[in-house]
Amino acid sequence: MMAGEVVTDLDMMTPEQIRADPMYNEVLFPFGYRWFAGIGFWADSAAWALTIQRTGHEGAFEAPDKQLLAQLAPRLTETATLATVMGRVALSSMTDVLDRVQQPALILNREGMVLRTNTAAETGFDNEIRIRERRLVVHDKQAMTRLDQLISMIRSTPDAAAMPASPILVRRTAKPPVVLRILPVDGAARSVFLGARAMLILSNLIPRAAPDPALIGQAFDLTPAESRLAALLATGASLASASEHLRISRETARNHLKSIFSKTGAHRQSELVSLVSQLG
Repeated sequence: MMAGEVVTDLDMMTPEQIRADPMYNEVLFPFGYRWFAGIGFWADSAAWALTIQRTGHEGAFEAPDKQLLAQLAPRLTETATLATVMGRVALSSMTDVLDRVQQPALILNREGMVLRTNTAAETGFDNEIRIRERRLVVHDKQAMTRLDQLISMIRSTPDAAAMPASPILVRRTAKPPVVLRILPVDGAARSVFLGARAMLILSNLIPRAAPDPALIGQAFDLTPAESRLAALLATGASLASASEHLRISRETARNHLKSIFSKTGAHRQSELVSLVSQLG
């Protein structure tokens, strides 16, 4: 078939075998179908086949029919390959845009296998969140169960249907948790030949970049020392680790933090982090 010939059931089976075959008796015959022809074509490097069914009344495909159908193969290959290339370009555009803002993302196909990851995602993968044999694997068992459920939903949901899925929280032992959010893949990226089905956004996979201390100082009228401390805290650092990094005593760091609270209106460190992170 992939060499350009049109293949029919009579090329592979005898009439006696067809009459005894469960697929014909249970799937085709009850709906009136009896004969088929298959046309092989390529979608880039992937082999595909278009099959056409005929009823018993229409009769089996004969040599003239096969010659006519064989003329479709080059056109099918041309169309499918073009759709595949356009889909890959669309997927690259989606993930590359997120890469520019350091947002890790990956694309899953209908089988739940990873089609594409961006550099931000690859940078953040570790032993607890990684790609193994083209599948996303997480160490958190509860999160892995939910991820498996998501894959099952992707497999069973029609392409045109929405996939209502809540975010998945992935806990890590020595790093902040990661939130997986699922987004639909639309347009050329959802080419049937490419098989892209969903995009996963991985929030908090990589350490947050510290906001510019000078910008923080301008926004809240902080001193340079206070601005540097606020910038480190915004990355998720503790007050103790921030004071060590800045080579100041913890008492000095606490005094700076009190002043920062007063000037920003924050009452807790978590409020300060949320406030300052918006300047990142």
